Amino acid sequence: MAIVNVTPDSFYDGSRTPDEGALERRIAQVMAEGASIVDVGGYSSRPGADPVPADEEWRRVERGLRAVRRLDGRAVVSVDTFRSEVAERAIEAFGPLIVNDISAGELDGRMASVVARYDVPYIAMHMKGDPQTMQSLTDYRRDIVTEVVSYFERRIERFAEAGIRRERLILDPGFGFAKTLEQNYELLAGLDRLAALGLPVLAGLSRKSMIYRLLDTAPGEALAGTIALGWECLRQGATILRVHDVREAVDTVRIFHTYRQNTVLWQTKR
Repeated sequence: MAIVNVTPDSFYDGSRTPDEGALERRIAQVMAEGASIVDVGGYSSRPGADPVPADEEWRRVERGLRAVRRLDGRAVVSVDTFRSEVAERAIEAFGPLIVNDISAGELDGRMASVVARYDVPYIAMHMKGDPQTMQSLTDYRRDIVTEVVSYFERRIERFAEAGIRRERLILDPGFGFAKTLEQNYELLAGLDRLAALGLPVLAGLSRKSMIYRLLDTAPGEALAGTIALGWECLRQGATILRVHDVREAVDTVRIFHTYRQNTVLWQTKR
């Protein structure tokens, strides 16, 4: 999944698209590099990001989706929004797409019903609070893996009650959202427990602070760490890697699958 930010304030400046030319170049690049999904967002969810009015978020998202459709009308697209209004407008304007919701429906009570009504794939992410408050909400009663798995068990039931089909659900553990650096690595170590719920898992840790703060660097220097953690996510059962750097992620996935296939072959020959 390729990150396309139609925002001026995303935490990684290499992903920003300040004008139409930059936006189209970014989309053309990720498609050429092999992105399976183009994820368009108009609201930065970095910690402490300024709120964005719904109309402005829609203006940005529409620009991004229109640019994708202009370049490739068959591309698989997701809209990164926690607002049902934006999701609904995107589906009405551009047809069925994936809804990628950082709040798993917690920030907008209509989201689940909208997803159910249009019967579109839905990525539900674990987070406490919102982008403005989440990093002050890192206290949990139990270990972070148990908390996240239990949270999704409850949300899956809620989604079923709202009419969302189970096969439409994708789970995102929310690396970096309401989690300390240590909790992020604990969550990574137990990612297989989330995958054991039997639903696809999206891992979004591209160039995040769990990498660059640990290494005392910056987002622009976090590519090697992103690749390393992406491999570990795949090893533990992640299905989708949400990334800024598509070519490197495509290479990682290809190498990982070749390695896994040959590991099975080697084990049968022992």
